[in-house]
Amino acid sequence: MAARERHDRRRPEQRAQGWPGTDADRERLASTFNEAAATYQRARPDYPEELLGELIATTRLSVGDRVLEIGCATGKATLPLARRGFQITCIEPGPDLVVAARRNLVGLGAEVILGRFEDWDRDLAFDLVFAATAWQWVDPKVRYRKAWESLRRGGHLAFWEASHVFPDGGDPFFREVQEVYEEIGEGLPPNARSPRWPRPGELPDQRSEIEASGLFEVVLIRHFDWGRVYDAEAYLELLDTFSGHIAMKAWQRDRLYGEIRRRVAERADRSVRRHWGAVLHVACRLDDPPVLVPPAG
Repeated sequence: MAARERHDRRRPEQRAQGWPGTDADRERLASTFNEAAATYQRARPDYPEELLGELIATTRLSVGDRVLEIGCATGKATLPLARRGFQITCIEPGPDLVVAARRNLVGLGAEVILGRFEDWDRDLAFDLVFAATAWQWVDPKVRYRKAWESLRRGGHLAFWEASHVFPDGGDPFFREVQEVYEEIGEGLPPNARSPRWPRPGELPDQRSEIEASGLFEVVLIRHFDWGRVYDAEAYLELLDTFSGHIAMKAWQRDRLYGEIRRRVAERADRSVRRHWGAVLHVACRLDDPPVLVPPAG
């Protein structure tokens, strides 16, 4: 592997989900999701109804309100929200993902546009701009400004990421299999700090980043967690939707997937239980954001 990848300090689970490092990493890994268009809707977990309900209640959305979704993929979050009667426009950079999303959303009045949010220039004012497991892939230098410009006065920005969490007494499989990631060169370097395995409620939030933008006021940050049981093939199909796995060399993926199949087959129930966590962020657009004055001299 290239030296940059060997010395990547993200823990294996972060790389496994394509957690972006540098700008170059973000752009390279973001481009891989289109390869998972055929399986993404089936493999990725549904978001909890409680999370979607909290989103709607906090933003006070009503039937017919205009919503802009950033990076809808195949419509995992779009579908349940469109069924509630919101007028949704999605912008998605993956052409095959756009085709899949349009197919999944037929008859629900949602519009799916091929493009990047960074290049969005429609003169429209939305009640809500949101991203479901996509905000991290938007250029951090422009994402808050672009969201602010896309919202009506008093509108809201919301985002969350579906991440792996590790409850006390949870399935040990994921810690055990990290030795295989180490073997194929996807582990942490020897001088890195020990991996941290966040429990439910311990995922970091982005309050300080939202506030630092000067464009939004945080109105809600809430943690959600849920679990799902996978057999070996379903779990591997899930991994195939993570950009870090898509970007692996064939020999790495073959070794890792073969070992996962072997280990799951040796378990009594031939399955693994993965716990998911998400931090819902909701922020209200400031109508008169502070003017940033550059320092003198």
